[in-house]
Amino acid sequence: MSLAAQLWKANGDWAGKILAHPFVQGLGDGALPVASFKSYVAQDAYFLDAFARAYAFCLAHGTSRDDLYGFSELIAGVLEELKLHKSYTERLQVSLDGVTPLAATQAYVDFLLGAARRGNLGETIAGMTPCMRLYAFLGQELAKKDVAPAYADWVKTYADPGFEALAVRLEGLLDLHATDTPAVRANYRRAMELEYGFFDANLG
Repeated sequence: MSLAAQLWKANGDWAGKILAHPFVQGLGDGALPVASFKSYVAQDAYFLDAFARAYAFCLAHGTSRDDLYGFSELIAGVLEELKLHKSYTERLQVSLDGVTPLAATQAYVDFLLGAARRGNLGETIAGMTPCMRLYAFLGQELAKKDVAPAYADWVKTYADPGFEALAVRLEGLLDLHATDTPAVRANYRRAMELEYGFFDANLG
């Protein structure tokens, strides 16, 4: 079993908790209050700006041409996610400028950029992979049931094979650059905890 697969399996408890969270279930059945979703969109745009920058640190610390291609593709994927968020701005009257981060958002951003700045590529990727793998998992799981129209665009985006391919791409880079150390395991698990906190904070 690859390291990426081992880490995902080891954190299945958090994946299950996040899937069962009322925020995530509300995305699928449409029960999530619009105010909660608007908060999430703004906070996630703030987070994704930092996520793209963390990828840029990874690109700078890369050791091969494949790293250059891989992290460039992943940065492009974040930009596509930001386009989705921008599509909500007019429909839901959400401003993505001058967002004040919630404590949960800032904690996640500080964790990611702190790891990235330390320059250990494997440990940085270990802190970033859960976001990609988790969102692919959530999208695919929610898509197995009838999805309410309210947030169908969100579910469709993360259930899409193209997003799964990006998650697999990052997992491949994790397997290439990380070794099974306490720091790598801790970063992966901390990211899963922060994901739960992020959804929970935006439920309101």
